[in-house]
Amino acid sequence: MLQIYNTLSRSKQVFKPIVPGKVKMYVCGMTVYDFCHIGHARVMIVFDMVVRWLRASGYEVLYVRNITDIDDKIINRALENGEPIAALTNRFIDAMHADSDELGLMHPDQEPRATDFIKQMQGMIGKLIEKELAYQGDDGDVNFAVRLLPRYGQLSGKTLDELNAGERVAVGGGKRDPLDFVLWKSAKPEEPADTRWSSPWGEGRPGWHIECSAMSCDLLGEHFDIHGGGADLQFPHHENEIAQSEGALYGQNRNEDDAPFVNYWMHNGHIRVNEEKMSKSLGNFFLIRDVLKSFDPEILRFFMLKAHYRSPINYSDAQLEEARSGLVRLYTALAHVPTSQTVTGVNHPWAKRFADAMNDDFNTPEAIAVLFDLASEVNRAQGDEKSRLAGILKSLGGALNFLQRDPTSFLQAGSKDEGGLTADQIEQEIAARVAAKQAKDFAKADMIRKSLLEQGIVLEDKPGGITEWRRA
Repeated sequence: MLQIYNTLSRSKQVFKPIVPGKVKMYVCGMTVYDFCHIGHARVMIVFDMVVRWLRASGYEVLYVRNITDIDDKIINRALENGEPIAALTNRFIDAMHADSDELGLMHPDQEPRATDFIKQMQGMIGKLIEKELAYQGDDGDVNFAVRLLPRYGQLSGKTLDELNAGERVAVGGGKRDPLDFVLWKSAKPEEPADTRWSSPWGEGRPGWHIECSAMSCDLLGEHFDIHGGGADLQFPHHENEIAQSEGALYGQNRNEDDAPFVNYWMHNGHIRVNEEKMSKSLGNFFLIRDVLKSFDPEILRFFMLKAHYRSPINYSDAQLEEARSGLVRLYTALAHVPTSQTVTGVNHPWAKRFADAMNDDFNTPEAIAVLFDLASEVNRAQGDEKSRLAGILKSLGGALNFLQRDPTSFLQAGSKDEGGLTADQIEQEIAARVAAKQAKDFAKADMIRKSLLEQGIVLEDKPGGITEWRRA
């Protein structure tokens, strides 16, 4: 039975979808004004894992992840570049998709762009004004009146007096309260025409928070199962989503029997670099495409899922090398073993251990520990039992999008930009070692083995005079 840690209740809860057998999930996606970094990669990888496990568990999943394609940062970057907004955002949407494909991730079922949902956003803003939860300030902006919603702060767990304006909440002259947040930004004279839309409150553009409420409600309904995103979105973004969505639906007070906006809130932990939160302001962020120049995409995925999705993780090349070593161990167990195609039943001991881990709030570290234990059993087994266990290992690994490649190809693959020996050069050295052994020049054969090992190449002598190699 699947349990999910719900940020809203601050506890694990048994997962009960609104419609039996079906799951509607919305994840906050990227603001497309630059290339995606590894913080974005974690969000993509984590919720790709969540969707895969839900589907493997028999659920029909509708996975929506939005694209923010209008935003102050986007406008500023387009003005710096002297290009239209659409040209900038389309370029980085294509780059985001390329990164996702390189990582081997599924595309969301729907990927709405904010600029395609302006009418829905205006409709929700209109409802909030009607319910007296929003007002237009002297500067033309329409703001949400936070203190008129008594339950504001339920996601962050803080009272109104404890909360401060969040990162993207500007405190301006048109607001009645510093905690109020903008729903509709009045257009400024210097802003280009492609950044403004007509509205009952004058030309302008939507605030950041209203985008996700309008898109999720339009595509998934006013009450859906799971809402996900990075931990940094818990406040103010997701807090504001709840406020404006439930405010538009119920007004200032939601009764106990009224359905909440979202049943389960999931947040993945931060990425840290040298024990500091990764951020562009600190200059310690890494682009996905740059990391993948040196490390295989499966290694990056493995690194991300070795830690529990809610835990912060520390990024470094050493950590990625450790992840690579772990994958090498798993692929080595599968190398040259014909895997059985027998379907693994859910009550099989290995499958049950794996499922128990995944059903405990997607506990991928424990699930991966099961894979390592199973790999050890594969290494000890012989004959048909070895093949059967290898088939189970590959099948369970596939639930996390691992171990689906040819083992030898993975083990012999090097970094995309690394120097060192090529496969042909390694084979030539192996041939020279074979010739030395045939000539009984064992000192030379040992020297060749040692030289290859120093260059990161491990040789394994097999029966029949066959020598196999892999990168260390």
